[in-house]
Formats: sequence, structure tokens, C-alpha cells
Amino acid sequence: AFSAFASDLDPATQAQLARGRRLVETLKQGQYSPIKVENQVIIIFATTNGYLDQYPEEDVVRYEAELFEYLANKHQALLDKIIADKSIKDDTKAAMKSALEEFKSVFKSSAEA
Repeated sequence: AFSAFASDLDPATQAQLARGRRLVETLKQGQYSPIKVENQVIIIFATTNGYLDQYPEEDVVRYEAELFEYLANKHQALLDKIIADKSIKDDTKAAMKSALEEFKSVFKSSAEA
């Protein structure tokens, strides 16, 4: 019944529901393997700001893992700044957007493979 209802929704509502499903996936953490706070900040920012919208939901877990690795290798200063500031200031937000745009150019979804 819900599937039939979902198909009757307008595209904007369907996109919002899909973003919500992606957000749920990013919030999941394995038992005994918590995600670092700075990584949580970035993945929630990425998800809520549409950076994962273009990828299939089954790519979310891989996107998250590869993003964390990419940031640790290329943008450690950004991660350190998030920890130090304990808030997202305008310059931090700009740096996160820049890093996420960079990552978009290297991440390939399963649909592209």
C-alpha cells in the first residue's frame, strides 16, 4: 500500500523521502566502531545538503567510507578544524563544500561502473 502511495507523490516529495533514507544510512554505526565526530559532521552536512542525492541508496555506505578515507588523506586540516572549533563557521562550511565537490569528481557510483 505504501509503495502505491509513494508513486502518487510529486517529485519533490519523492526526492525528500529518498534523502531521508540516505540520511538514515549515514547515521548507522557498526557495533564497537563509532564514527569520529568530525566525520559525522561532514557526512550529515553532505547528506542534508544534497551531495549524495545523485547516487543510488545502495552506494551510501561505500560513499561514506571512501569519503572518510579521502578526507583523512587530503583534508586532515579540515577535520582538525572541526574538532578544534566545535562548530561550523562560515570558513569551515566553505572548506567542507570545496572538499565535497573535489570528492564528487573522484567518487564513482555503482551505476557509473
